[in-house]
Amino acid sequence: MSVTLQGFRRTAEKRSERTTIEETRTDRIFLIGVRIMLWIALIVVAVPLVYIVANSFSSPSAVSAGRVLLWPIEPSLQAYKTALGDPQIMRGYLNSFIYAVGGTLISVTLTIAIAYPLSRRTFFGRNVIMSVLIFTMLFSGGLIPTYLVVQDLGLLNTRWAMVIPSAIGVWQVIIARTFFRSTIPDELYEAATIDGASDLRFLWSVVLPLSKPVIAVIALMYAIFQWNSYFDALIYLKDPGLYPLQIVLRNVLILNQAGGPASQNLAQQLEQQQLANVLKYALIVISSLPVLIIYPFVARHFTKGVMVGAVKG
Repeated sequence: MSVTLQGFRRTAEKRSERTTIEETRTDRIFLIGVRIMLWIALIVVAVPLVYIVANSFSSPSAVSAGRVLLWPIEPSLQAYKTALGDPQIMRGYLNSFIYAVGGTLISVTLTIAIAYPLSRRTFFGRNVIMSVLIFTMLFSGGLIPTYLVVQDLGLLNTRWAMVIPSAIGVWQVIIARTFFRSTIPDELYEAATIDGASDLRFLWSVVLPLSKPVIAVIALMYAIFQWNSYFDALIYLKDPGLYPLQIVLRNVLILNQAGGPASQNLAQQLEQQQLANVLKYALIVISSLPVLIIYPFVARHFTKGVMVGAVKG
């Protein structure tokens, strides 16, 4: 019995030696090159971020003198106190939050409502509809016709102008449709139909629970787009109380860099200019903070959803 076990172990060791792939010199050089490129990419991305954060926590005089590199000089919270104490910025922050959350909910709902039927092979005319959607990626009506449509719908200078015209992204529809087609088999739909489930019941009880990765992907895409939305607000909104954060930041920076009224003396103008220099770094950090906080919670679903929606199909 012991002889048999020893023979079995030797055979297994020989098989493992045969199946073990040894790294060649070329492989090692390639892996070293990959690591070097990744470190370079990390440095290229991280250094500007550290530079911005360091400037935002430095004194206005140190920032204006160009003495800040990767560590705060004369640490100060003056820029953040000024930014967070401005009611326009806080109102813009609230508006951007409303646009991002409301717009994302509307966009994700409409995207799923379009992508799921297009993923079903029994849906009549799905190829024609998909071709029309792809056509809009290549050609659009242009700014003036779009503005006239928004005006005729009575959406000008309303919150709806920020979420309705750009509610559906064709690229997100393609990702969701590919995910549904490759992940939700027809046999599962047939089994649910036999059990008496309607299309809406099947979508709500089966498709959506299985589609959390792709929902996280498109939700993050729409949320980032809405949070960074700038041009639509510049075109469709006139009421300052409806401005998103991006427009408010633009106005604040321009007002601070304008130099103030002529009655100010040279010292006051210099102090205002120094504050404007450090304020722009603090505003960049403030405006980027929500996205940086949200991303770690959806990163796992984001990676999985992109890979499944882009590779399979």
